[in-house]
Amino acid sequence: MLAALLLLIAVTATGCSVTTKDPSYVPPAPLPPMEQLEKAPLADAKTYSSGGDVLSFITADRTIACSLTSARGDHVNLPYQQNRYGDAANNKLPIVPVAHCELATYQPPQPGDVRDDCAGTHLGYLGGVALLAPDSARYGECRSGVTSMEAAYGPKGTKAGPLAQLPVLADGQNLERNGLRCSAYNGGVACGNVSAGVGFFISPERYELVPGPAKSSASPQAEGPKTP
Repeated sequence: MLAALLLLIAVTATGCSVTTKDPSYVPPAPLPPMEQLEKAPLADAKTYSSGGDVLSFITADRTIACSLTSARGDHVNLPYQQNRYGDAANNKLPIVPVAHCELATYQPPQPGDVRDDCAGTHLGYLGGVALLAPDSARYGECRSGVTSMEAAYGPKGTKAGPLAQLPVLADGQNLERNGLRCSAYNGGVACGNVSAGVGFFISPERYELVPGPAKSSASPQAEGPKTP
């Protein structure tokens, strides 16, 4: 009793306050992906520049690596894996800004999200990769084997190589390049073209594609007879 009284006097004398957690407090739900991309603060792009006008990052938990980069056809310019983006034969292809992400562990694509028949085999369309272009977003690709992130940070990952050198994008921060944004949040990464309303969210547990506003396919009505 005396000890409790002395503690109360000491707290009162020093002006200290003791805070306790409210057991009834419920944290707000995460923002939808496109709203997160629109509102989250932008990080300094220089920190994530890997040369050649490419911004690359990895999440703090080492589950996702992304690059805001460019593509020529199916050839994506990625600084941490071999690609044919710079081949002379591809110079005639238009350069398109893209966001490319890979996961260490991932979900399979839903049947409705399969975008390729994989050279007519209808086999080998796997998850673990998401690609954003200015007007489209897709999840999955035709490949044999694992993603680069899976090789580095999957269940049998080496935890070494170029991906291990990427800077971490802190949770809640945004990066932007050529109108496309990526944000680490809610246990994953969202990337999108905010102005077009197109994007995706990926995490080891789930993925979501945001197709953007539906394009009207209604044909214009014929004009009625004009009055003189």
